[in-house]
Amino acid sequence: MSEKSLTYRQVRENLENTMLSEHATKSADSQGRERDIEPCSMRTAFQRDRDRILHCKSFRRLKHKTQVFLSPEGDHYRTRLTHTLEVSQIARTIARSLRLNEDLAEAIAFGHDLGHTPFGHAGERVLNELTGHFEHNEQSLRVVEVLEGGCGLNLTYEVRDGILKHKKSLTPETLEGMVVRVSDMIAYVNHDIDDALRANIISEIPSEFLDAFGSTHGERINTMITDVVQNSDNEAGISMSEQVQTLFEKLRAFMFENVYFGSDAKREEGKAEHLIRLLFNHFYENPSEMKQDAELEKYGLVQTVTDYIAGMTDRYAVKVFEDIYIPKGWKKY
Repeated sequence: MSEKSLTYRQVRENLENTMLSEHATKSADSQGRERDIEPCSMRTAFQRDRDRILHCKSFRRLKHKTQVFLSPEGDHYRTRLTHTLEVSQIARTIARSLRLNEDLAEAIAFGHDLGHTPFGHAGERVLNELTGHFEHNEQSLRVVEVLEGGCGLNLTYEVRDGILKHKKSLTPETLEGMVVRVSDMIAYVNHDIDDALRANIISEIPSEFLDAFGSTHGERINTMITDVVQNSDNEAGISMSEQVQTLFEKLRAFMFENVYFGSDAKREEGKAEHLIRLLFNHFYENPSEMKQDAELEKYGLVQTVTDYIAGMTDRYAVKVFEDIYIPKGWKKY
């Protein structure tokens, strides 16, 4: 077949075979989708997945979901959407440096937090308590496989695997999935430091971390990315060096102690948990108010209520709570 007779997608696939590492996941070698579709003439399978996620409603709702600070009023604090974009940037930088598939890494990064609840991990804890089992990574997979658009986004196996296994305790099947997993940790630790300093939750970072990683947000991210790339070059895994990983875990422990648990920023979490608990119980007892009849018949009451609440943004959950529980003034003219 001549170069002129190839589609743009096929040209790109040929470039991947030439330019990417032998360890990279090639688009043409994807294990495919649950439902076969005609290949796009312009985009590879992973580029198509990235676009499907980017244009879906669940992705747009991330802009009003908590990252660390509940419904932050300042314009400069991260939300779940800006976190996702920062993970994507870090993942693409690492993937490009290691000659892995950037498009696959980006697609996984865009989809990895779609299943997060309103109010972040506070909402996740309550749904886990009420249902017996709820994890946001599994819900993210459910969003792209089942919920979004009524029948899921029909993504490739590799993207779905990376979304499910982006948690630290799991191991993705592709190097690109491993890149997103480490990029997620690099992103949230560093941007949460930035937000915590801005909010005066912490006044400084201990000197051992400044000396090791750098004195600015950009320096610290660059140090960690560089270490991952240098430690993972031509390897069959993605990780930091032992020395940097040890210090990174100490930095995470510092953040858990001083920011994630017990700080002023987390004081409102108890109210958020109470709100989610009341909403769940209300819709469990009044399922018709969800207007999810088809879902109720297909997935059952508990799963439908879980999906309904998990999909809410912070401010929508508050609005629904106010509509149900806050009395309104009587108006008649």
